[in-house]
Amino acid sequence: MGSVAEALREAPAALQRWRRDPVVVQTLRSTAAATISYVVALWLSSEPAPLTAPLTALLVVQVTLYATLTTSLRRVNAVVVGVVIAIAFSVLVGLTWWSLALVILASLVVGRFVRVEEFVPEVAISAMLVLGVTQVASTAWDRVLETLIGAVVGLLFNVVLVPPVWVDTAGESIGDLARRMRLLLLDVGEQLTAPAPVERVAARLHEARRLDNDIADVDAALRQAEDSLRFNPRVKEGFLHRIVLRTGLDTLEICAVVVRVLTRTLTDLAKRRQGEVLFPQETGLALEETVQHLADTLVSFAVLVTSTSTGGSAAAEARLGAELEAAATARHRAAGLLWEQAQADPGLWHLYGAMLAEIDRVLDELDPDHRGRRLMEELDRHAREQRARRHRIRSFARPGGGS
Repeated sequence: MGSVAEALREAPAALQRWRRDPVVVQTLRSTAAATISYVVALWLSSEPAPLTAPLTALLVVQVTLYATLTTSLRRVNAVVVGVVIAIAFSVLVGLTWWSLALVILASLVVGRFVRVEEFVPEVAISAMLVLGVTQVASTAWDRVLETLIGAVVGLLFNVVLVPPVWVDTAGESIGDLARRMRLLLLDVGEQLTAPAPVERVAARLHEARRLDNDIADVDAALRQAEDSLRFNPRVKEGFLHRIVLRTGLDTLEICAVVVRVLTRTLTDLAKRRQGEVLFPQETGLALEETVQHLADTLVSFAVLVTSTSTGGSAAAEARLGAELEAAATARHRAAGLLWEQAQADPGLWHLYGAMLAEIDRVLDELDPDHRGRRLMEELDRHAREQRARRHRIRSFARPGGGS
């Protein structure tokens, strides 16, 4: 009985998670759109089972309105091109094994030229289905009609029922990435004051390399968020949100690369130490403190770039500034101790210098001033592209401009 009551209490939270899950949303929206398009096609098409309409709607309806618009155009283009090719071949040669081969070849080649991208196979599929029937002309136009029905239903489905904005999901992914990098740096810091076998230090290097997979997952979530902001009537500053999140991920990606290089440097140092402590106690503690502050700056930075309120952004920026200042102070003290170590053991000065340079690179990337310049550069670049695009449109619209 207790388990049932507990499940009932957790049901609202589980429902909320499902509503925020892109897979669940995509499944429900695609099912509804495909079903509606089939019902509409039964009314308008002469085919007894117009399955092309739900198939088109299933492929057209994406998680975001922007993806739906672009996919609809490419898919309709692919089907129409395939139907035209099938009609031409049916009039000339009919259906034989060699004409089928020519239809497939022509469809795949033409599909590349008309730039339907992932729907190139759909050109050949449409041509084969139309070529294989007896009454080619009527079936061809029925197929075009069903395709248009599926595309229109899928488009209207996302216009009337505006799809969610996936900024929060992308923000959570960015935050998770920063926390994973923080945990990695904390593990690295613990190795600086204890005996460090090469295998243990190298394990952190392998973990840093695996961050590339995490970054790819975050990039996919961010692309989905960027698409959800385009053409979305519920979003007023979509472009600014996209720029903030994208530049934030770019910064974390650079930091991940630097962290990987840092673990490579420590692995090289561990090989020279042959399992002994990497640094004397005082130097190791200073470096550990530096790395700990560096780890905290990553999370503060992620909170800053994903914050959606002015107050939250201001608080996150203040925390980031404090962490950066503390990290710089600890780094300065560690640099002095490393200089003394390098004088005692000149053969390791290049590794010490590399460590300090890698720490400096992360601090520079996370600096709010550096981020401000990066944002301004992206905004200026976008403004230049918009001006150039408007200029091309005006030039083409002028008499003789398109010739």
